[in-house]
Amino acid sequence: MSDQDEIKNNEPEIDTDRGDEDVDEFVFEDNTEVTGGDYKQKVDKLKARIKELEKKNAELLDSWQRDKADFINTRKRDEEAKAEFLKFSKADIISEIIPVLDSFDSAFKNKDAWEKVDKTWRTGVEYIHSQLLNILTGHGLTVVNPTGLAYVASRDEAVENIKVDKPEDDGKILEVVQVGYELNGREIRAPKVKVGHHNME
Repeated sequence: MSDQDEIKNNEPEIDTDRGDEDVDEFVFEDNTEVTGGDYKQKVDKLKARIKELEKKNAELLDSWQRDKADFINTRKRDEEAKAEFLKFSKADIISEIIPVLDSFDSAFKNKDAWEKVDKTWRTGVEYIHSQLLNILTGHGLTVVNPTGLAYVASRDEAVENIKVDKPEDDGKILEVVQVGYELNGREIRAPKVKVGHHNME
């Protein structure tokens, strides 16, 4: 047997089994060994720390949920604003087309001259007018023709007052000189109207 083997055989055995140690001993994260009375104090500190972390976690979750709700609301408002913009982005070009519709209306109002036009040609023009109006209607345009309705200052443009004998015709629109138009519910041109007035001096 060599000297080194003899030294190994004479070394004391180290017990690595902790099964026989006092069950009240614990080793915590900070590697501090706690026994007996110190155990309760350490546990209380850990419980307090857990409550503190739970509270902080709840605050962070609440903050995150509020931020998420704010983000969703902001995105929703942006989408609504975009949709609103798109609804009325065509207003300028439609306003430029409206005088063309006025030209058609002027031609149709002159009954005598219109009836003298060749029927085939007249039918073709009426079809073109109808086709153009249908396209614009598909883009949200609405004709405002308040004939027979009560005059509304916020909607109508009065160009003439006409004396009427019947009290029920007072304030009533007797004639629409020029129709108005709305785009998706918003007025882009007021109708020009003649309004009845009873007991007019």
